[in-house]
Amino acid sequence: MGKELFHKDFKLQGESFNSVKELIDFSKSISEEIHSFLVDWFNEKSFVEVKTSGSTGVPKIIRLQKKHMVNSAIATGSFFDVPEKTTALLCMSVNYIAGKMMLVRAITLGWGIDVVEAVSNPLRKLDKTYDFSAMVPLQLHNSLNDIHKIKKLIVGGGVVFNELLEKIQDVKTDIFATYGMTETITHIAVKKLNHCHSELVEESYYNCLPSVKISKDKRGCLVINAPKVSDEEIITNDLVEITSENSFKWLGRFDTIINSGGIKLIPEQIEEKLSKVIEDRFFVAGIKDALLGEKLVLIIEGVINNIILNKVKHLNSLSKYERPKEIHFLKHFIETPTQKINRIKTIQLL
Repeated sequence: MGKELFHKDFKLQGESFNSVKELIDFSKSISEEIHSFLVDWFNEKSFVEVKTSGSTGVPKIIRLQKKHMVNSAIATGSFFDVPEKTTALLCMSVNYIAGKMMLVRAITLGWGIDVVEAVSNPLRKLDKTYDFSAMVPLQLHNSLNDIHKIKKLIVGGGVVFNELLEKIQDVKTDIFATYGMTETITHIAVKKLNHCHSELVEESYYNCLPSVKISKDKRGCLVINAPKVSDEEIITNDLVEITSENSFKWLGRFDTIINSGGIKLIPEQIEEKLSKVIEDRFFVAGIKDALLGEKLVLIIEGVINNIILNKVKHLNSLSKYERPKEIHFLKHFIETPTQKINRIKTIQLL
């Protein structure tokens, strides 16, 4: 990183710094992962190595160019109007891209950033308010009573279903869903989640950040051309409907499509319908079946609940093919290190 150093207004845990060495030495008192990242960020290499979360496949290490990470930070600052002296809260693991980019934004844009442990309810013990933060849906769900402590919040790493959408409509915080992945250095598209009717949100589109161009491949999956954050075109496994040259609706994952008796089912679309009647965490999946090839099963976190079973049975929005052949309850889902549901390992518990 060398000569770029850090913005003059940058603060970490309320402290300002006169040199990179002073900053790196101070970071040891916060956590080893933050110290390790800052050492990597300020070394002479042009890249950092980042581990993917593993929620959509086997975790892997990829190299990201530091100049692209800076470009991403600048784009976020402009899009969300969070310039120098913005106060920010980092409550995600710095071992993964979302946490790393919160630090890069602070360093690049001149934020004052505080770091707390990446727990499921990070706001509970805080008595400060912040201009900006990022969370996964589980953290948002568990922080509803304290979410007023954040003025603008971005939510990534999972779908925000109807039950949670309804609960956030009237909170003061401006809440946005983000679309992105490690390869795109977090988000390349954003949609507003609250201060409108929750049913309108479900039908709304992601709007791309400036300089991002989108298209579809033969499978119907999103292809991203974002030269400011990637030298190469990024071909995703995300099924989308492109609604304009810079907006799209996310439909689901190509690699989770269930082929049940020749009928192709998209789990995410079924889950959206089920979210109207299930408040606990859940997902649907295909498991091997001698007759159908794959059969649709519904897996719910918690104890057996006959009320939920009855609601699912009578949910009219489900077509006959979208009705689960089996419903399983598991006490606890297995999660990735970034608090997403690890579907593959959770299914293995059945």
